[in-house]
Amino acid sequence: MKVKQYSCVILLYILTLTTLSSLIASQTCKNSCGQIPIKYPFGTGLGCGDPRFQQYVTCNQEKLTLTTHTGCYPVTNIEYSSQVIYISDPSMSTCACTQTSKGFGLDWDAPFSFHDDTVFTLLDCSTTSSPIYRTNGAYDVDSNTTVIPQCDRTGAPICSFLFSCGAISMLNLPISTCCVYTPVDLGPSFEMDLQKLQCTSYSGFYSFNGQESNPENWKYGIALKYKFNVYNDYPSSCANCERSNGVCGYGGAYNTFVCNCPGGLNTTSDCFFRSSYNHSPRLLPRHTAGNFLIFSLSYFMVRVLF
Repeated sequence: MKVKQYSCVILLYILTLTTLSSLIASQTCKNSCGQIPIKYPFGTGLGCGDPRFQQYVTCNQEKLTLTTHTGCYPVTNIEYSSQVIYISDPSMSTCACTQTSKGFGLDWDAPFSFHDDTVFTLLDCSTTSSPIYRTNGAYDVDSNTTVIPQCDRTGAPICSFLFSCGAISMLNLPISTCCVYTPVDLGPSFEMDLQKLQCTSYSGFYSFNGQESNPENWKYGIALKYKFNVYNDYPSSCANCERSNGVCGYGGAYNTFVCNCPGGLNTTSDCFFRSSYNHSPRLLPRHTAGNFLIFSLSYFMVRVLF
């Protein structure tokens, strides 16, 4: 009878050890992607960060990318203190280069919105047929609505500065073809469709960089805001996890919180493990947490068998 009991215990030990070893061998989440630090709500792979953000911001070959229905855009920086993510658009025109573009758009259900500092300027727009030049208050028979102006007249100096750039001035375009685009969050579709707007290209920037009259030094790109949740509260469980050198993630059928520790082990709290000799919480270094658990399990088996 004892032989059968020991056999079952040994078999259970082998199965548990095999499963635990495979868990420890695969560290799912990382705290950086290339040169960009990664913190909640972003992640470096499936099961990392917040599941609402995982499909939009991904890390591939150490390059962080934002993906929307209009394309893939490199992430240049993340300001966690102000909850702002900065991206660049390779098809965007700047003071150094002009090129045709399809525009930019956000998915309507994406957890992002445009930062107030982001300024979009449409370039080479048709002054005769583009809807952005329709008269304020005019009635549009086709859409059965009153036309709202889409160009900010107070932004005219921005067009003047941009048209002083060598790359744009070489096109010999009249400044009337430039429009500082104003719709909040690009309208209900969250999209700036240049084909519908009948414009050739666009430029976007989020800072004058202290030199408003020098467009060569503006910070070109797009700044997006994000929120943690409806109350914008940073999850306390995630804060505890990160304080213990863990990376916040999720798992299971209901995407419940997990803390991915340096050794590759997932826990439901943090990466502090209690030492067996003084019962005080200690942060175990990389791989030690998994080895400690294997050692503890082995010690337990020896006590049971002998």
